Amino acid sequence: MRRLGIRHRLLLVVATTVAASLAALVAGFNILLAHNLSRDADNLVRARAAAELGQLRAQHGRLAVGEAPDDASADAQVWIFSDVRTLEAPRTTGQVAAAARRLSRGGHRFVDIPSADVRLYAAPAVFGGRRLGAVVASVSLAPYEQTRRTALIGSLVFGGVVLALVALIARWLLASSLRPVARMTRQASAWSEQDLDQRFRLGEPHDELTELAGTLDGLLDRLAASLRREQRFSAELSHELRTPLARVLAEAELALRRERSPQEYRAALELVRRNAEQLSRTVDALVSAARHEAGARRGTADAFAVATEAAHACAGIAKERALDLAVDEPAHPIRLGIEPELAERILQPVVENACRYGRRNVSISIQRERTAVVYAVADDGPGVASEERERIFEPGVRGKVDAGNGASGSGLGLALARRLAGSAAGDVEVVAGGPGARFLVRLPMA
Repeated sequence: MRRLGIRHRLLLVVATTVAASLAALVAGFNILLAHNLSRDADNLVRARAAAELGQLRAQHGRLAVGEAPDDASADAQVWIFSDVRTLEAPRTTGQVAAAARRLSRGGHRFVDIPSADVRLYAAPAVFGGRRLGAVVASVSLAPYEQTRRTALIGSLVFGGVVLALVALIARWLLASSLRPVARMTRQASAWSEQDLDQRFRLGEPHDELTELAGTLDGLLDRLAASLRREQRFSAELSHELRTPLARVLAEAELALRRERSPQEYRAALELVRRNAEQLSRTVDALVSAARHEAGARRGTADAFAVATEAAHACAGIAKERALDLAVDEPAHPIRLGIEPELAERILQPVVENACRYGRRNVSISIQRERTAVVYAVADDGPGVASEERERIFEPGVRGKVDAGNGASGSGLGLALARRLAGSAAGDVEVVAGGPGARFLVRLPMA
């Protein structure tokens, strides 16, 4: 069975609530009306009895009936009993007359006769402290019943009409209110398949719908920007993986073209090995990052050993530029809460960047900071401009400051380092202060 949509569910809730409210109102109205009609009938029949009692008098210990201008109208609905004798009685059925006679023997009370649709009321006639008889008045309940039935039918019809009108208005309001949401849903679905640059653009939020559109526009902006970054990152990542692989293939083909001396073969194999190691480290780092993002069990590593391996990987460029690359050993061992391959792949691009831009010295220090291990990589180069401290972490972006060493890069290293650090609940940032550049690499502590 297909579930009801939100519009139908809301319509059902509105209709049910209104129906229950109308039912309660109709029931309450008819109960109150019936009570008031019954009270009016009681008052009328009691007034008739009281009017007739006012015309009676006592003569020689018996009741006597006096005359009044409206005597005829009063006698039409009243019995007068003097002890066991009937002084006056209206024309009526035997059942009603018998009930009136029985009622005259008691005190003040009401009796309904459903078959005749009549209500009787008895009032004793007391003179000088002595009961001489009774007056029994009657009233027809037919007009009251007719009024009650008419009111019941009218209220039910009114309630049904109101319910139908409310349901129609609610359906129209819900349909018109949710129609833009359905349209936005179809548009967003089409944009996700065709063009992520489309937006709703409903202007400044002034109601719930425009606020939703603004929120979705912001979400689509972030998704589009994230997708573009991922596409650019993937393209440049493939370039970084392709470069050492291309070097391996080129060196192997060059070595196979002609016979070479053992020293030349050794140099070629050494170059192949270094590029293969770089490729292996990149792949291992990406696999470790994927495991972290997937929530797999994490390993640990010695923080100083990781820094030493990262410095060793950059020893070639440091030697080439005559740099003093130093790693400060902490006073006590510090353990990282991630695999050594991933930690090295995060730290190495930062150290390599420092070696490219440093003039004479590059240092790596390690310290604890609450639940994190912080690597501080400092160089004495030209530093990083304040407006570039975030841009240099974007894929393909390189700083405008010339390193002065003729070296070039794809601008992917720092972006990959920050991405991998983020996958391990860490971060990479550049901070101000002092000459040169100072990068902080935060990684979780074991």
